[in-house]
Amino acid sequence: MHAPTLPMGVAGAIVREIRERNRQCREDPSMPGRVYQPEQFDLQDLPWGKILTWLPVLIGLYILAHLLWNGFYTVQPYERAVVLRFGKLHTVAEPGLHFMVPEVDEAIRVSIEEHSLRLPLQRPPEEQTAKLTRQSARQRQEEPLMLTGDLNAAVVEWTVQWRVDAPDKFLFSISADHIEETIHAVAQSVMHRLIGDYSIDEILTGKREEVGLEALKATQAMLDGYDCGIQITGLQMQRVTPPERVKPAFDTVNASIQLRDKLVNEANRERNQMIPQAQASRDGLIRDAEGYASRRKAEAQGEITALMAKYQAYLEAPEVTRQRLYLEAMEEVIRNAGPLYIVDQELRGMLPLLQLGGKTPLPAAAPAKKGGKP
Repeated sequence: MHAPTLPMGVAGAIVREIRERNRQCREDPSMPGRVYQPEQFDLQDLPWGKILTWLPVLIGLYILAHLLWNGFYTVQPYERAVVLRFGKLHTVAEPGLHFMVPEVDEAIRVSIEEHSLRLPLQRPPEEQTAKLTRQSARQRQEEPLMLTGDLNAAVVEWTVQWRVDAPDKFLFSISADHIEETIHAVAQSVMHRLIGDYSIDEILTGKREEVGLEALKATQAMLDGYDCGIQITGLQMQRVTPPERVKPAFDTVNASIQLRDKLVNEANRERNQMIPQAQASRDGLIRDAEGYASRRKAEAQGEITALMAKYQAYLEAPEVTRQRLYLEAMEEVIRNAGPLYIVDQELRGMLPLLQLGGKTPLPAAAPAKKGGKP
């Protein structure tokens, strides 16, 4: 069933009548029997001429305001802005005020501040509650354990400082949400390999700095292979300790090592005290030997000179020199021969005078006659 329709002229007359009565009611609110109907909006009543005149100006002002509001951006000193044009890399903006084309360019700010990462990564707090099973707690305890070169286990913790060096590579290589996990995986792989090249004693004592330097270089080399724009600025070994279950044994070993070092130091001190004394004694003996050698050389040289003088005298007077040498030799022999007895060659009985076994000293013998022989 269709509703009855009115002719267009009758409907228009009714609408005009209602508008007139509404106008009169607005002018005279006390008019009885007023019927209020909101005045309808008619597009034909708008000033289209003025609107069309000012429309380009309004559009231009809107575009200008949009450019001023979205076209300029500021890059802080601790940031770099990677500008994308239609989604493709356009440039990397330095700190300062810059302009870009809205809806065409996009500026993505990347922080270049230095960040610190303590490794191995700690588990989230919800996993550290008392609801952990014994197996998961054991796995969490064994996470920092690393196997050394002599097949011992050590708890190794270290800190990595890193920052973004190339923002454009960083933006298109690794997601910012997974950058710490990436650095953790790379650093832990490198550290496991390096710890396996040293013994437990070297890791716990004097090789920690060396391991840290090698780990920094190896981690940076691996990240450079990924071309991710990350620079490792520092790596420090924080804690290297034996596992809790074997810590008493390691304490005993460390005490033995300290005792050994103490004894070695005492031995070195004793050696350092004795070596100068031995060197001084050696130098004294060397100087005595050199003096004795010089003296003996001088004596030998003097004997050679005297012998050459005697030889020269012998050449000049052989008989006289021979006789003199004989007399000097006999004088030397007689001086060292002990008691001397001179017996006369004309003596017949010698036994009564020579008491061979007696204790009474014999009287001095008479001098030999002239021409006698001793």
